[in-house]
Amino acid sequence: MLSLLIVFLNQFINLLFWYMKSSKVILITGASSGIGKISADMLAKSGNKVYGTSRKSDYVNTTIQMLKMDITDRGSIEQVVLEIINREGRIDVLVNNAGTGISGALELTSHDEAMQQLNTNFLGMHQVCQSVLPYMRREGKGMIINISSIAGMIAVPYQGFYSASKFAIEGYSEALAMEVYPFGIKVCLIEPGDMKTDFTTNRSISETTNQDVAYKEYFRRIMRIIERSEQNGSDPSLVGQTLIKLIQMRNPPFRSIIGPTAQVVFAHLRHLLPTRLRQYMIKKNYKIE
Repeated sequence: MLSLLIVFLNQFINLLFWYMKSSKVILITGASSGIGKISADMLAKSGNKVYGTSRKSDYVNTTIQMLKMDITDRGSIEQVVLEIINREGRIDVLVNNAGTGISGALELTSHDEAMQQLNTNFLGMHQVCQSVLPYMRREGKGMIINISSIAGMIAVPYQGFYSASKFAIEGYSEALAMEVYPFGIKVCLIEPGDMKTDFTTNRSISETTNQDVAYKEYFRRIMRIIERSEQNGSDPSLVGQTLIKLIQMRNPPFRSIIGPTAQVVFAHLRHLLPTRLRQYMIKKNYKIE
């Protein structure tokens, strides 16, 4: 009887050790809606300790621990990161997901609109990386997963600054992956195509473009195509599934392109197609004549 109890305790301890080792402390930005919320919930349900961030101080999520953070405010970022470190002692995985969208003609985009897009989608992500990396280097391990977009590989008309911010994430992530490799830190990109989320309704629309005599007809027609494609897009849980797989892998791929099949195939083939043919196909898709 005693020997059976000892065997059971050993198995229990081994299982507990395995669980503690496999469970990750994860920080995911923009976790109050859309892809971020769904992914955070999925990561928590798969056995990880997940901290999500939102600009809303009153946002509540019973699955994960939510913290108020503005990714355009360095002090806000550092306060949240330090709070997690004080609670957990480490951050194993950072998922940079927070982002916003602004639609309008590049010619008519104001400086404030452009900076809002770049500060949120790109420079904010950079500031979060800067705040988390010292603790990952101290541990000699860690993973940073940046949520980019197929629009960061193939520019989308009237989404110019959104695409620019995602193109910036691509280059940034490639450089960062090489810089932090000696410290045992992995960097990955997830590049979703169109997903069925509330991103469509939350996107800011440039009224200047919407009323402009030269642009408004093209703008309204192309935005209808973009919104219809998003509404018929992939299930956003695909991002959560991809995150779980990457986190569990010893040697995860740097780039994961996911979403509607046609978009994924086109993204993979983009460098193989002649530039003129690629541009022709994009124009045909958006009915640019």
